Amino acid sequence: MKKILGLTRYAVFVPAIASIVGALLLMVQGSIEIVQVAIKAVTDPTNIKITIVEVLTAVDAILLGTVLLVIGYGLYELFIDSEIEVPLWLRVEDLDDLKSKLIGVVVAIVAVVFVGVFVDSERAGDVISYGVGAGTLVVGLAIFAYATRKAEK
Repeated sequence: MKKILGLTRYAVFVPAIASIVGALLLMVQGSIEIVQVAIKAVTDPTNIKITIVEVLTAVDAILLGTVLLVIGYGLYELFIDSEIEVPLWLRVEDLDDLKSKLIGVVVAIVAVVFVGVFVDSERAGDVISYGVGAGTLVVGLAIFAYATRKAEK
C-alpha cells in the first residue's frame, strides 16, 4: 500500500508539464506581440500611449507565463525530481518557497496591469479604483506571506 501511495506523487507530472507548456505558449505569444508592436511603431508611428498599452499587455502575458513556469517547475521539483537543473532563485525546497515565488510574480503582474491602466487614456477614470484594488491585493499578499512564513531555522 505504501508503494502505491508513493507512486501517486507522479499524478503531478501532467499538471507540471501542462503548466510549462502553457508558460512557453504565453511567452512566445507575448514576444511575438512585442515584435509586432515594434514593427507597427516604426512603420506607422501612432500615439505613444497606445504603443505603451500594447507593450504592457504583451509583457503581462509574458509575466503570466512566468507564473505558470514557476508553478510547473515547482510542482515537478517538489513531487518528482528535486535534482533538476534550475537557476538558484527557482529552487523550491517546500510549498512555502513556491508560495513566496508566486507572490513575487503576482505583485509584478499587478504592477504591470496598473501601469497599463494608468497610461491608457480610455480608462483614465479607472485609475483610482485600479490603484486601490492593486494596493489592497498587494497588501493582502504581504500579510498572507508574513502570517504564513516559516520560522527561521
